[in-house]
Amino acid sequence: MIAVNWNTQEDMTNMFWRQNISQMWVETEFKVSKDIASWKTLSEAEQDTFKKALAGLTGLDTHQADDGMPLVMLHTTDLRKKAVYSFMAMMEQIHAKSYSHIFTTLLPSSETNYLLDEWVLEEPHLKYKSDKIVANYHKLWGKEASIYDQYMARVTSVFLETFLFFSGFYYPLYLAGQGKMTTSGEIIRKILLDESIHGVFTGLDAQHLRNELSESEKQKADQEMYKLLNDLYLNEESYTKMLYDDLGITEDVLNYVKYNGNKALSNLGFEPYFEEREFNPNH
Repeated sequence: MIAVNWNTQEDMTNMFWRQNISQMWVETEFKVSKDIASWKTLSEAEQDTFKKALAGLTGLDTHQADDGMPLVMLHTTDLRKKAVYSFMAMMEQIHAKSYSHIFTTLLPSSETNYLLDEWVLEEPHLKYKSDKIVANYHKLWGKEASIYDQYMARVTSVFLETFLFFSGFYYPLYLAGQGKMTTSGEIIRKILLDESIHGVFTGLDAQHLRNELSESEKQKADQEMYKLLNDLYLNEESYTKMLYDDLGITEDVLNYVKYNGNKALSNLGFEPYFEEREFNPNH
């Protein structure tokens, strides 16, 4: 029998719990029907990019809710931190459901089923992302997991939440900045705020674990981290071109992705890696 004690001296965990709770929301608070008129004004290419961006985001949130947070939580010894991870996992489920909330309003069910049951599973860039991410998460299966693997799982989690989501976030925010699809944009902004705090909390937790690694393990972890970052970015570059080339905004999206890649590194206690350039200020 164990029992969490929230009456111990306050630290960052208490603050992150309160912040997560204060941000709680559910998708039914947003009436996506307000976006129907705007949706009908979008070109076929714009609609295609929008729905595929959201479908890809659904896949990432599903993996984070079902694999990432639960497995990180499994080996977290501080019961208050475990509670924070548990709450964040629940919010990932709300994020995943919110995309279906948008699809239900805008698309026929047959098209939603195709996007989420077929396209996401078969799209090679998404498969590459999920394979890379889940491989590090699944090292935490079982009763024993090394500090090294626990650390790298958190690195992977930060990359997912502070880096990989943003090629998908870009387009709904871009449209909302033009006064289009504004309710969908509000949902994405809510999700973005959640992912931001998730990345900061997990990054700080990762930094604490890194202090438990030996010097040789730190060197190995850093090499693995930068290789993972590069591999994911190259895939993200190709995925972004696939999604956005027809709209002529690929370069701006990639600048946004690089900016958030540097934020992910900052959450983990590292200096920027990518050269940063200006991107659409609506983000």
